[in-house]
Amino acid sequence: MSILSKTIRDDRTMIEKKENPRRFAVCLIGYALFLFGILPNCFGEDNPTNNFLSTKDNSYTYKVEGRMDPFKPFLSEKADVPAGFDPNEIIESTDELIGMQLFEPGQLKLVGVLISSTDELAMVEDQANKGYLLKVGTPIGKRGIVTKITPDQVFITETALTRSGKEMKTIITMSLNKEGEK
Repeated sequence: MSILSKTIRDDRTMIEKKENPRRFAVCLIGYALFLFGILPNCFGEDNPTNNFLSTKDNSYTYKVEGRMDPFKPFLSEKADVPAGFDPNEIIESTDELIGMQLFEPGQLKLVGVLISSTDELAMVEDQANKGYLLKVGTPIGKRGIVTKITPDQVFITETALTRSGKEMKTIITMSLNKEGEK
């Protein structure tokens, strides 16, 4: 019975297709219009007004004047100096000073030097006659470091950084006073 009902249904759909010619005509006209709209563009001549890939006469040009270099990094190694500031002005460090950094070299007096095969030591006194030992590499003052100790002198190199990023080095010499000199 299922086979018989299936054939009856197939016959009904065939009858419906044959009885609805208006639907068939509308579909046929739609397909024809669709093909007539596409085929002339596929096989027709190239018309520059209809070509989407054609170049136009007013092409875009990049204007460099007044613009930054797009390949230059935004951050530079040298700090920009704000307007009104001297680029050679020395920047003061905000680090906390400890030990011998509390004394500037001019506040100390060289009173003795000890040079052995392994160490070079220098003894300095402050205004209160309190003694301190210095070795090569000891920080002294705000920006100074002991760089060299000889039998009669101590060399201190002060390095200052300016606003423009330059390093300014100054060498300060402390000399040992001979007996009888002040």
